[in-house]
Amino acid sequence: MAIYRVDDIRDLSVEEIENNIDELKSELSKERSLLATGSAPENPGRIRELRRTIARLKTIKAEKEKQNE
Repeated sequence: MAIYRVDDIRDLSVEEIENNIDELKSELSKERSLLATGSAPENPGRIRELRRTIARLKTIKAEKEKQNE
């Protein structure tokens, strides 16, 4: 899955953001399980990148929900 930038995320709806969060969380768990089994990950920085993207998505989702109140 692609890593989203702030401008790309702001164009998405709240439902799309939630779907992307779920997809990224599953990818993150796969990467972490590979690391836990002792195999070398293809891209060592991918876990950090996924965590930051999930945080970005959650932050913008919260901002959008706050605006809609």
